[in-house]
Amino acid sequence: MAARILPPRPANPFLSPSTDLYNPLRYIASNALTAVAFTLYLLTAVIMTYFMYRRGARFMAAMVIGAYTMSLGIAMRFGLHSQPESKGIYIVEYLLVVLSPCAFIAADYVLLGRLSHTLGMGEHLLISPRRITRVFVASDITTFLIQAAGGSISISGGTSGDPSKSKTGSNIFLTGLALQLASFACFTAIFLLFLYRVRKHAPQVWSPSPSPPWRKHWRTLSVALGISCVGILIRSAYRTVELSEGFEGRLGTSEGFFYGLDTFPLFLAIVVYVPFWPGGYIKSDAVLEKQDDLERPATAPQSSPLPESLLKEERDQ
Repeated sequence: MAARILPPRPANPFLSPSTDLYNPLRYIASNALTAVAFTLYLLTAVIMTYFMYRRGARFMAAMVIGAYTMSLGIAMRFGLHSQPESKGIYIVEYLLVVLSPCAFIAADYVLLGRLSHTLGMGEHLLISPRRITRVFVASDITTFLIQAAGGSISISGGTSGDPSKSKTGSNIFLTGLALQLASFACFTAIFLLFLYRVRKHAPQVWSPSPSPPWRKHWRTLSVALGISCVGILIRSAYRTVELSEGFEGRLGTSEGFFYGLDTFPLFLAIVVYVPFWPGGYIKSDAVLEKQDDLERPATAPQSSPLPESLLKEERDQ
């Protein structure tokens, strides 16, 4: 397919950004909104880093790293404000903002397995605690690679002026987003089913006696995980619909939708763990291993391979 022929660049890219084909956002990014979002994400990442080292829960490292890369991606919008037609800045911003949530999703996958293991309620998960982490993290990595590959192909097609290649990359990217949404929706359903089963079959765990303060109750952490799931589902649905419309669709060219359906839900998905840090609810690896050793049944003494009749003859002799 022939390369797309673009009109001459506008003399002033700030006059009519919505009709500027060289402006990938189709609007001028707001420095005020960028500053607020960047500050919130960076501050959350710093606090979570402190909590991780002081209060434990090193398994949340993926979310912490993702918060830093997300804040970096948002910071790139300062560059897009002053250089709205810069493809290089846009590519870095888009990939960081779209791919960073994969780290948030991975942390939630690990958290559910850890929570069920700490409670000793792994039998109420559809998949065992160890396997649920492996299965869904593998799914997360796979969808991440699909999105990264699709994004690379789409960007390559855009920079070379090949619309066919760019469209192929966008379709691959969309496939990755749709699979990620489906995978996380399945995970959320498994999480809700786990809570239902614990409430029904283990009332002593659901409502222990004496009941601990609500801030220290494991169900408080489960509520935080539920809020995180809702935020990620909203963002995943938004990105899937946005890309299905194309980069020039209504969702993809509106700063309001970007912050309302992407940046804010994702921020909610991670900041909810600041007041309810998992390290205060989840036992450390050493404690869990000791717990497993205590719960593991003792090895039964091995019986003699000789029949009882022969043993009696040997004793008589």
